[in-house]
This record gives sequence, structure tokens and C-alpha cells, in this order.
Amino acid sequence: MPTPEEFTEGKVLLIDKPLHWSSFQAVNKIKWSLKKHLGLKKIKVGHAGTLDPLASGLLIICTGKFTKRIPELQGMVKEYTGTFHVGATTPSYDLETEVNQTFDTAHITEALIHETTNQFTGEIDQKPPVFSAIKKDGKRLYEHARKGEEVEIAYRKVTIHEFEITRVALPEIDFRVVCSKGTYIRSLAHDFGQAMQSGAHLTALRRTKIGDFNVINAISPQAFEDEVTP
Repeated sequence: MPTPEEFTEGKVLLIDKPLHWSSFQAVNKIKWSLKKHLGLKKIKVGHAGTLDPLASGLLIICTGKFTKRIPELQGMVKEYTGTFHVGATTPSYDLETEVNQTFDTAHITEALIHETTNQFTGEIDQKPPVFSAIKKDGKRLYEHARKGEEVEIAYRKVTIHEFEITRVALPEIDFRVVCSKGTYIRSLAHDFGQAMQSGAHLTALRRTKIGDFNVINAISPQAFEDEVTP
């Protein structure tokens, strides 16, 4: 087991964030475990890239002096797997909100699905979801959205390095995406549905890689606590 000094000097922890946990909750669990079981009264702990509560998977958490490495880690390419539900949209582009519109899917074939991925490979213009933590006029976008306020959101350039369809069982489509920092997979789901003259929203998401770090080497927050418990 690493010593308290090693955590203070700095460690990069690979945590498999459970579904329905916020990234903040995961960081707090690690911090609490270090304070309770290793007696670290003051320890810096931070994560390198938020993962939504409705997503699971790799969360990189840095401790001590390694928190200075967070910006470098945040900039790394990320890989996700997940599921799009075709034929319906939600305001949040995922399951956080209820379905607000349904669309025809009779014309959607496997060939069309695979062809459509080509429109979303390389550098693309993407509009972040209105239900996101980006700030506009000093408030988070989701704060505006929950009040029903109309907000103009600017497109931003992101890069999709790989976009692979791994299963088609309509209305579900499973995918694997390798993308740049700042890419919203929820927006990709929404835009992908529109590009097929239908609608879609994200129903499952898992972050599998950040740079060379892989979720197969990650542990749950509870397993981390068990590891540091004397």
C-alpha cells in the first residue's frame, strides 16, 4: 500500500466511476478515504475531465503535487463506447430529461447508419447541449435550460478520430468513438439522428480510455478505500 507521503508527492489514480455518481462525488470519496485511513489532514485531490452522472468509466484523479498535471491530462484524446436510441429526442440529448419528440425510423438501414458516420469523422463543428456545465453570462447553461430560458450557443470545433458502429438493433445503435477534448457525445447522438432525417438521444455512455490510460486498469471508489484501509 502506498504511504501517505507518496499521495502528497503525487499519484495518478485510475478510477472506474460508477453510474449515477458525479465526478465530484468520486473525488470526494477518494479524498475522504485518504483523510480517514491515512491520516492526511490536508491533501489536494482533483480529476482530469468531468464524466456525467449518467456515464460510467475512466476518471483520472490526481493527488498532491500531481494535481498540476491535470491540464495536460485533460487535453488527451478520449475513447467512449455507448448506445444511441434512434427515433426520439430529449432536451438534454440523453436520459436526464423526458422524450420531447418522436420521429420516423422506417427509412433507416444499416447502410445509412454506417454511411452517416462519415459525416462525423475528422474535424467537425459541434454545438454543446443546452443542458451542460458550460458558462454563459456567468451562469451554467443547464441553469438557463432548467428555467426555460432561450440561450444562443456557439458552435465549436472538435475532432472525431474514429467513429465505429459496433451493433445495430434498432431503435438502438451501439458505437465506439475516439475524440478530442471538448467533444460532447450527447451532441453527437443528437446530430447523428438529425443527419439520418430522424432523431436520436444517448442512452448509455462509458469512457474507456484517456490517452494511454485504460479503464481495464481502473478500480471503483470503494475498492480504492479498501486498498488504503489499514
